[in-house]
Amino acid sequence: MPKILLVEDNEMNRDSLSRLLARRGFEVIFAEDGEEAVAVTRSALPDLVLMDISLPVLDGYEATRILRAGETTRDIPIIALTAHAMTSDREKAMAAGCTDFESKPVEFARLLGKIKAYLS
Repeated sequence: MPKILLVEDNEMNRDSLSRLLARRGFEVIFAEDGEEAVAVTRSALPDLVLMDISLPVLDGYEATRILRAGETTRDIPIIALTAHAMTSDREKAMAAGCTDFESKPVEFARLLGKIKAYLS
């Protein structure tokens, strides 16, 4: 069962997305801020990270940069999730090291397609 780290500080978003993922056969683990995302990724080594960008403590950009610098975490696919949908936001996420980008509200079918592509 593929393990996905869902980094999301909004409880409603976290709950709805995690239920959809669990129904598709994924093990979902959580982090609520960027600092926790780094710690959980280092310890649990998920197969993929869904990284909210607007996070408390440490934003998703900086958390992604830290993960990309780590020997055991640098190759884990990271999909940025953000309500900021401008081209410049996508470019900033990709420059930070995100593998892909998905704007909120998330279109689950499209996100699921991306997840499956990165895990295959």
